[in-house]
Amino acid sequence: MKKEMKTMPVFWRDAWTRVRVVSVFLLAALLLAACNSSTTPGPYAAQGGKGCTKVGILLPETISSPRWETEDRPLLIRAVENAIPGVHIDYNNAQNNSSLQQQQAETDLANGDCILIVGAHDSVAAATIAQKAQEQNVPVIAYDRMIESDHLNYYVSFNNVKVGAFQADYIVSHYQNYALNGNTAVNMMMISGSQTDNNALLFSEGVHQVLDPYLAGLKTTNGLQLKSLPEIFTPNWDSNIAQSEAATILDNNSIQIAYVANDSMANGVINALTAAHLNGKVLVTGQDGTAQGINNILLGYQSMTVYKPIALEAQATGKLVQAIYNGTSTANLINGKTATYDGSLIPSVLETPVLVDSSNILSEIINTGYLTRSDVCTNVPHGTDGVC
Repeated sequence: MKKEMKTMPVFWRDAWTRVRVVSVFLLAALLLAACNSSTTPGPYAAQGGKGCTKVGILLPETISSPRWETEDRPLLIRAVENAIPGVHIDYNNAQNNSSLQQQQAETDLANGDCILIVGAHDSVAAATIAQKAQEQNVPVIAYDRMIESDHLNYYVSFNNVKVGAFQADYIVSHYQNYALNGNTAVNMMMISGSQTDNNALLFSEGVHQVLDPYLAGLKTTNGLQLKSLPEIFTPNWDSNIAQSEAATILDNNSIQIAYVANDSMANGVINALTAAHLNGKVLVTGQDGTAQGINNILLGYQSMTVYKPIALEAQATGKLVQAIYNGTSTANLINGKTATYDGSLIPSVLETPVLVDSSNILSEIINTGYLTRSDVCTNVPHGTDGVC
């Protein structure tokens, strides 16, 4: 080729050079277009992960609720296996340790995992995971708990403000039944979840949307005021800490309502109430629809819970994974956007929670197959609420 160039007329040499330059630019443009078509072909399109057959699943802990290992883990694994033929799954649980979860994610990325599903232990700390994944063009799905990062691709959870609103609505509808004779006010303790979990903040937001007018004296039920001690956020949703918090409150206060953010902590609060001979005499809220929580409702120690059908959450995650794997749009899967702390709007799939009390345990918990009678009827008298 060099000999040909030397013997060519000048105008042919210049033309040949122009052809080669144009060809290089055309090739670069085609490569760029190919990259863009495989990563961001349109709104809510799969970003990276097309053809991915290695998926990392990272869940947060086992303390706040047994759900993470007994429900979420097997349901997520099944959903991902159904989404990707022959998929290899790396599963890890952070055991309440944000640094460990970050190490687990980095190991997954180093091992070639090309989609990450992350139930964050700490919604803020997990932002590092999303950032590092994006640097490798690996999409991240925040599962159940938001990751506060604009590098996040998707969020799958429940309407968690609605969860708190359900709990508060129940209190508003029932607190008059717990008034002590002659009292014009009903006193409430508020034991919320971990402040490092964005869900706890969303539950609290929903509670305050409903209760604040009552706590400010702007609304009452039959003239009966609702009063509250300061809200307490409980590290790691730890039931033992919740029990200690409740015991301290009960030593110095007359309490008729216990707003408690989930069933595990509610059980700790019930232990404190039992020690004070108040079990069954105080309205106690909960959340998660655990076997323990349902058992406490049937025993009369807990008033309600909010059941979140985890199977729907896992299935929605599986559908997103399948779309990412296929490189197709996820627009038909998304039903909302959720704002992070910095205002970024994350494409979201938000399922609907269900309020459960003694009136609908049979229809919502037992008949749906979520739990069995043997799961929830320990020490419960035969015939209770048509369940046991």
